[in-house]
Amino acid sequence: MAKHKTPLLDQLESGPWPSFVSDVKQEAEVRAKNEKDVNYQIPVEVCEDLLGVLELSYTDGETHWKHGGIVGVFGYGGGVIGRYCDQPEMFPGVAHFHTVRVAQPTAKYYTTDFLRQIVDIWDMRGSGLTNMHGSTGDIVFLGTTTPQLEEIFYELTHEADVDLGGSGSNLRTPAACLGMSRCEYACYDAQALCYDMTMEFQDELHRPAFPYKFKFKFDACPNSCVCALARSDFSVVGIWKDEIRIDQEAVAAYVGGEFAPNAGAHSGRDWGKFDIQKEVVDLCPGKCIKYADGKLEINDKECMHCMHCINTMPRALMIGNDRGASILCGAKAPILDGPQLSSLLIPFIKVEEPFTEVKDVVENIWDWWMEEGKNRERLGETMRRMGFQKLLEVTNVKADPRHVQEPRHNPYIFWKADEVDGPWERDVNEYRKRHQR
Repeated sequence: MAKHKTPLLDQLESGPWPSFVSDVKQEAEVRAKNEKDVNYQIPVEVCEDLLGVLELSYTDGETHWKHGGIVGVFGYGGGVIGRYCDQPEMFPGVAHFHTVRVAQPTAKYYTTDFLRQIVDIWDMRGSGLTNMHGSTGDIVFLGTTTPQLEEIFYELTHEADVDLGGSGSNLRTPAACLGMSRCEYACYDAQALCYDMTMEFQDELHRPAFPYKFKFKFDACPNSCVCALARSDFSVVGIWKDEIRIDQEAVAAYVGGEFAPNAGAHSGRDWGKFDIQKEVVDLCPGKCIKYADGKLEINDKECMHCMHCINTMPRALMIGNDRGASILCGAKAPILDGPQLSSLLIPFIKVEEPFTEVKDVVENIWDWWMEEGKNRERLGETMRRMGFQKLLEVTNVKADPRHVQEPRHNPYIFWKADEVDGPWERDVNEYRKRHQR
């Protein structure tokens, strides 16, 4: 019999979709039976009390969590998010319910041995509930007590050989796509860069020193599988700067129905005969594709690298060979001023080990942001407040037409007198002869 009645939560199990309520109930049942004879180090009823406090919150219409508090592990300023229940006598199993963030392996490649290892740690020293993965990418362990934090930290770092992730006003755990390990469109080794940057900036990851959170994300191509453009303060997106390679025979095969568009991804429904004009040419945002007399042509100077044509006809079109990355800055979720996409900072850069050029850009940005950023102000908000031109100055990047989002509408770039041909000196008295006050 359940420890607490949860009629409101039970309704969340009635829909067609999987419910977290069912998952928590399942874990509560496993812990109660304890068929594996686990030596639980926190109350066995943690999952049942979690459901109980959630039901009470639904009934009262207000939370019963006290978020925050200073908890953590020795030497680290992040990685643990403190959480306490304000009804500890009613729900003793969740009197402490801290979250532990664990750094995910780059591109989230796991071995089953590793997964078993971390789950065993968490079954014994935590609630057994996980979130795979949090929005930053971390493995998230949900619910443990303060005395278990150092024990968990030791076992993760010494036995599972994995570190805590980031939290608070510091560098969050960097994230990368599968990159060259699986994807033929990868323009640089995103996994190598992600690992190198993670190791290089360990202090910034574990010891908060920033105005607010800062995220790296690495997409190896413009398909942007980790959504770097929308979700990170510093986005490195793979790009090429020469021409898209075209196989005209394969184009004819797509038009003739020999090859399925989108590699057959939409073959579960009859969409009719493939129409290259309608499905490729007309949908090009740069209007740079032409199909006439059985031949496909691309004006690569106008290409916006959206990947739509390549994704639609992967056997006919291939990215260019001169590959590198674009660096963009300032994306964030809607906290202040609404959500914000990244702004292009460096149109093209070669991304090669030891990645010195990329690291130099990061350190210049941090020097400026830590000096000028207000408390809890993301980089994108500092950029908007102080101007994109200031970011160009501190990163020693010359202004480029590609920095201008909308000419004459968004005056992102302001030229100084010494940056353009003059003369700019004027005689005020002569000016006043023509213009009265």
